Amino acid sequence: MAQPSSAHLAQNPVMQQQRVVIPNKHGEKLVGTLHETGSKEIVILCHGFRSTKEDTTMVNLTSALEKEGITAFRFDFSGNGDSEGSFQYGHYLREAEDLRAVVEHFNGASRVTSAILGHSKGGNVVLLYASKYHDITTVVNVSGRYNLKRGIEERMGKDFFERVTKDGYFDVKSKTGEVVYRVTEESLMDRLNTNMHEACLQIDKNCRVLTVHGSADEIIPVEDALAFAEIIPNHKLHIVDGANHCYTSHQDELSSIVLPFIKEGLQQGNTIY
Repeated sequence: MAQPSSAHLAQNPVMQQQRVVIPNKHGEKLVGTLHETGSKEIVILCHGFRSTKEDTTMVNLTSALEKEGITAFRFDFSGNGDSEGSFQYGHYLREAEDLRAVVEHFNGASRVTSAILGHSKGGNVVLLYASKYHDITTVVNVSGRYNLKRGIEERMGKDFFERVTKDGYFDVKSKTGEVVYRVTEESLMDRLNTNMHEACLQIDKNCRVLTVHGSADEIIPVEDALAFAEIIPNHKLHIVDGANHCYTSHQDELSSIVLPFIKEGLQQGNTIY
């Protein structure tokens, strides 16, 4: 295995991983892993639905950033992974507020949040953040969903709305009948009422947005990426040929697309105050 060059080590004198706990505005502790390189700039990464900071894509992207000398932070949203709180379906805007707590934590520690990146539902979260807060101008949406009214029927059946309005909730079960998670009427309406089209229209034209999507995504159709490209003003689109939703065989290619976009933002001094 090739050893890192002395020049690379000089640029990255710290290079360590550490556990960081950040309270959100509800008093819940959000737990994350900081890939510290000593850089003032930091990139924050957000996982997808029913996932965690230990997701392969999250781990690989933070490691790739770390190797480039860029400090990165991956964390669990409330109710997921090691973070406090109960898991809730929906909660897109609440997760955007979790992200806000993380950004404010690092900004308060004299760091500069230079970019935010999210995969799948996390892609929606970083776009919602950018639509509400205009303090970060590099956003990476990896396989986010444009139309949140879609994808529910496939998971829950065609009668999902009748079931949830009748009983106030329903349980999503595995093939063996085990309850995987509960969907309440309130949490379902939270998702259905989250309008990504309207949110994307609120993203500042100075905010650089990269959307990456796999052409063979089996969860969210690639047409959703094309829809983002049509309405976000300062947008770059990259379709990864043959990649599925989790980029199972395309992890290195994903990093090779994301890193130059983030580094370009760093060179431009891209954080607004």
